[in-house]
Amino acid sequence: MIILGIETSCDDTGIAVIRAQGKKNPKIEILSNLLSSQIKIHQKYGGVYPFLAKREHQKNLPVLFEKIAKRFKFLDKPKKVDLIAVTIGPGLDPCLWVGVNFAKKLAKELHTSLVPVNHIEAHIVSGLLKRIRNNSKFSILNSGHDIFPAVCLVVSGGHTQLILVKKIGKYKILGETRDDAAGECFDKIGRMLGLGYPGGPAIEKEALKFKPESSRFKISLPRPMMNQKNYDFSFSGLKTAALYTYKKEKSRIKASKEYIKAMAAEVQQAVIDVLISKTIKAAKEFKAKTIMLGGGVVANKELRTQFRKKIKKELLNVKYLIPQKKYCTDNALMVAVTGYLKWIERGKRGWKKIKVNANLKI
Repeated sequence: MIILGIETSCDDTGIAVIRAQGKKNPKIEILSNLLSSQIKIHQKYGGVYPFLAKREHQKNLPVLFEKIAKRFKFLDKPKKVDLIAVTIGPGLDPCLWVGVNFAKKLAKELHTSLVPVNHIEAHIVSGLLKRIRNNSKFSILNSGHDIFPAVCLVVSGGHTQLILVKKIGKYKILGETRDDAAGECFDKIGRMLGLGYPGGPAIEKEALKFKPESSRFKISLPRPMMNQKNYDFSFSGLKTAALYTYKKEKSRIKASKEYIKAMAAEVQQAVIDVLISKTIKAAKEFKAKTIMLGGGVVANKELRTQFRKKIKKELLNVKYLIPQKKYCTDNALMVAVTGYLKWIERGKRGWKKIKVNANLKI
C-alpha cells in the first residue's frame, strides 16, 4: 500500500509518503518525508501565533504536495495512493483544519480513502519507527511478548502525558500536566533568560556550557509533584520559582552569561528529574516491558542519556524505545505509519465524516 501522511497540528507543515505491507509484522519503506518549519516566523512572538501558523500551512502544504506529486506522478495516476492519513487533533484548531480540508480535497481528487490520526498516538508510534523501518520481526498490533505493556511519556510544547500502552490502539492515561507542559515551561523560561524561541533547544545549548565545578552560582529549584503518589505533572511552579530566583539575582548584579548557563542547567535538570521519576515509578507499578518516549522535548540529549542510565540501573529487563531526533518533533511520517496501523485495525473510512477536534484525547 502507498500511504500519504499530512501533519499541520501546530507550526510544522509535513507531508510523507510510505509503502507499507503486512498486518502482523508491518514493514515500512519511507519514500519521502518533507517538512517545512515555521520557527523563524514565530520567534519574534516568543511562541506560535495560531492564525499566522494557519496562513503558513495554507502556503506551504500545496508546495510540498506538488514536489511529491511530481516525483510520484500521483495526479497522473490517481489510484496510486491507497490511503491518506491526516492529523485531526489535538492541536491548534485553525492549523488542523488546513490539513484536514486539504486531505479531504485530495481524497476526492485521488479517489482514495482517508484515515483520521490522533497526534498523541502518532508520537507514541514514532518510538517504533526505527524498528519498523528495519523490518524487525515482531508484532506491534497485539499485546505481544517483547514490547507491551509499555509506559510511554509524551512530552512536548503542548503536552506532557504518561500513557499505559497495552497495545497499539489501546491506551490509558496515567497522568498529565495540570498546567504548563514541559516544553511550554522551557519556552517561557527561555524567553525570560533572553534565549529566544524555542526555549528547549536554547536552554539545552546553554546547559551544555555550564561547568558546575568552576561556577560560583549554586542554583536550586523545586521539582514540582515529583514525590507525590499520582502521575500528574505541574511545571508552572518551576517557571515561577525560576522567575523569582532570576529577578533576585538580577537586582543584585547584572545576570552574567555564567549565571544564565547555571540557570539553564538547573531548569533542565529539574524537568528531567520529574519526568524520569514519574516514568520509572509508573513502569514499576504497571510491570511495563518497555519505556517509550515521544514528542519534541525528547530530542534533548541529556534527557535521553539520563533515561537510559536510570532504566539500566533500576529496570534491567525493561526495553527503552525512543525515536531518532528527527522524528521527535511533529512530522508526517509518524502520521502516515499510524494511519496504516489504524487501517489494519479498523479498515478504510469515508473522507466526508472526518472533523477536527483540537482537544482530542488519546
